[in-house]
Amino acid sequence: MSSTKKFLAGILLANAVPHGLSAVQGRRFPTPFANPPGVGLSGPMANALWSGLNAAGGVALLGRSPQGFRERISLGAGAIAMSFFLAHYFGKARDN
Repeated sequence: MSSTKKFLAGILLANAVPHGLSAVQGRRFPTPFANPPGVGLSGPMANALWSGLNAAGGVALLGRSPQGFRERISLGAGAIAMSFFLAHYFGKARDN
């Protein structure tokens, strides 16, 4: 499996976390379903759906456990990159 697919799997799996946590806590959180998309707040059910879709996509791209150093690095790099992006994006969205 290519390193690009592992990287994208890391992005999707990392994005599933904040949405899933918001859903189980019953909190509103931005999703693409909100108005405006990605800025407005969606309810817990929309966040549960978005978390599930991201997790399913990440697992589908992952396919199997990362084999070898290169695949592990790619998966981790995607997760870290998405974590920093989400911290920056949602930090700005929450400040407004």
